[in-house]
Amino acid sequence: MSFAVEVSGLVKHYGRVRVLDGVDLEIPAGTVLGLLGPNGAGKTTTVRIVTTLLRPDSGSVRVAGVDVLRDPGAARERIGLSGQYAAVDANLTGYENLHMVARLYGMSQKRSAERASELLGALGLEYAADRRAGTYSGGMARRLDLAGALVARPPVVVLDEPTTGLDPRGRLDMWRIIGDLVKDGTTVLLTTQYLEEADLLADRITVIDRGRVIARGSADELKTSIGGEKLTVTLAPGQDVNPALMVLALVGLGEPARAAGAEEITVVVGEGTRTMVEALRRLDDAGVQVLDASVRRPSLDDVFLSLTGQEVSA
Repeated sequence: MSFAVEVSGLVKHYGRVRVLDGVDLEIPAGTVLGLLGPNGAGKTTTVRIVTTLLRPDSGSVRVAGVDVLRDPGAARERIGLSGQYAAVDANLTGYENLHMVARLYGMSQKRSAERASELLGALGLEYAADRRAGTYSGGMARRLDLAGALVARPPVVVLDEPTTGLDPRGRLDMWRIIGDLVKDGTTVLLTTQYLEEADLLADRITVIDRGRVIARGSADELKTSIGGEKLTVTLAPGQDVNPALMVLALVGLGEPARAAGAEEITVVVGEGTRTMVEALRRLDDAGVQVLDASVRRPSLDDVFLSLTGQEVSA
């Protein structure tokens, strides 16, 4: 298997704080790796090292076959970076921003003009090409920033929380663009605070916490790793919940959990719908009135909470 990004044993200290403690990543060419973790886990530090903006205390990084630490200049030619905040010149038009970036990459005047027009069209910004970037909406500015990262057609693109602050339409647009990049063979390292984004886009996910990798796999593998499906039963108000707790303890795989102040009880089950049918029969026999019942697989939110002990901060 060919890896576009190979990270091994990254260690980084800030003073006495060990921010990264031996982080390893491998991203096969033409795939998306979702890098997840709570605030302060080390995601941004990892991204800064991979993109040559920061040197580690130890470890190695290769991007598209180039040793990032030995030859950062050559590595930068192979990496496109779009960060959490759009890095565009508000006083230039969309076209002028991209034309300037192309010239900085050494393209001719003619090729720079062609590339700027190509990207404005590809990212749906051609109608605003001659408007100052300072007048762009948040979603438009983020797309322009991504276009700047794609000017040199890099084989690896790093997206650091690319949809933070966007409205639902803007996020959908960005997801489409990222999907198109991968179809064209681009390798993507994606950090995100939206777990449904990682679930939708990432071929593989790596979870880091306190500077260490604590889990890796596909979204399905991570969901499976924390246990079976969950049965949730909502009781009619005013009932004694103890009979329901006893029934669900018998049909489930662990102790039922009751939401604080609610008539909702959840338990992990082994056979999904079949267990739900059995639970409803027993609850009816016990005289328990049920308003609603559902079975669902664990979500990435469940995985995140199970692994890190924290909920995702949006």
